[in-house]
Amino acid sequence: MKYFESKSALFCRNFYQITLLFLKNPVCKIAVFIPQNLFHKNLNSYSIIFKCLLGLSVLSFMACNDSTPAPKPRTYYRINLPEKSYQVFDTSSFPYSFEYPSYGVIEKVGKDEKSKYWIDINFPYFDGAIYLTYKRAQNKEELLRHIDTSAEFMTIHYRKSSGIIEKEYITPENKIFASVYHIKGSGVASPYQFWVTDSSAHFLRGALYFNQTPNNDSLAPVIEFLSKDIEHLVSTLRWKEEK
Repeated sequence: MKYFESKSALFCRNFYQITLLFLKNPVCKIAVFIPQNLFHKNLNSYSIIFKCLLGLSVLSFMACNDSTPAPKPRTYYRINLPEKSYQVFDTSSFPYSFEYPSYGVIEKVGKDEKSKYWIDINFPYFDGAIYLTYKRAQNKEELLRHIDTSAEFMTIHYRKSSGIIEKEYITPENKIFASVYHIKGSGVASPYQFWVTDSSAHFLRGALYFNQTPNNDSLAPVIEFLSKDIEHLVSTLRWKEEK
């Protein structure tokens, strides 16, 4: 028994095959399957069909791309960093002195007896500052409390921190015993904090902040740049004994 396929059924079957090819072929190697017997008769009638299928094939091929698209890396504005140079902060009324960068501006912020030795080192070019607070301990126990309080202040940044790197600086001849903490993480408000003591009475704490929403990925060059100034401040710090 012979099976006769109508022209409309033959067209539908071939169009179905082409559709499956479009869906299954991942590299979009397109071939149009149009049987020759479809054009033996009534060629003019099916010329429009052929043109439509051929156009569909071309458009499908142009729409495909063998390469997998990849997101572009995030970029930030280039930051021009100033040249390094330092000057001395040495005020007779203060119990300490140190060197700070020439692009920093000292601001005395103490308003009472407790905070009279507190200062800010402002960096207008970077819209940031290092806040310095000084306390004098009457004994070892009080000095340890100051150190513990400094550690507590850092805990508020732990939630957004991806890690903390601590560096110790010890210079016994100058009575310098310090710890500098790099608090890593894009959303950390204070990426660097530190404290310095003479191990008996003097205690100085510092913290680096920027006057903007934390985005330490974009500020990474500035943070690294100012970290060198923090290290320089610690290494040049000198205590003064009360007269």
